[in-house]
Amino acid sequence: MFTGLIEAIGFVSKVERRGESTRIAFSSPWGLTEIKAGDSISVNGACLTVFGVDGKTFTADVSKETIGRTTLGELKPMEPVNLERPLTLSDRLGGHLVLGHVDGTATITGRQEERGSITITFRTSEDLLPYMVEKGSVAIDGISLTVNELWENGLSVTIVPFTSQRTTIARKRVGDKVNVETDIVGKYVQRFLSGQRGEERAPKSGLDIEFLAKHGFE
Repeated sequence: MFTGLIEAIGFVSKVERRGESTRIAFSSPWGLTEIKAGDSISVNGACLTVFGVDGKTFTADVSKETIGRTTLGELKPMEPVNLERPLTLSDRLGGHLVLGHVDGTATITGRQEERGSITITFRTSEDLLPYMVEKGSVAIDGISLTVNELWENGLSVTIVPFTSQRTTIARKRVGDKVNVETDIVGKYVQRFLSGQRGEERAPKSGLDIEFLAKHGFE
């Protein structure tokens, strides 16, 4: 589990296609003693398992599922990536709960810089939008961000200077794709209220939209 507070920017060292999967080597600012085989690392928001470590370079295998759902299959050597190590029980949760399970991608449709901040708009698939709320949290390329606005096929966020300087988001341009993970809390609430459990109805709990509205949650 991660927080969406990016620790460092790494770079792609090597991309090796291996059938339907891909093995990618990343340069890292962390030394051999801080990363070991089997560890989890968030790369642009996708949780990967470290296969091997050599100095400050680590390798990870990217499955067919991850390649199909994220932008990792499009990475090229020397491309920068956002890196975050897993949350520990003693850490402060400064961002929000990020699992590293990317839901899909979004495409940048606009960016506007004003007084050091950057407002970026994205177009994404409609199936992700029910799990987002204005002023709620969303992970974009692994970065914990606040949703400014939502509309029928997209959203906007504002990037403050601190985030611009310490992540890859400020390097993105219109037309670029990014990974999106919606808030896990929103997913469970939506699933609970929909009453769906696979193909079957979940047991009725009495908690629904009408109940929430009656008790002030509108």
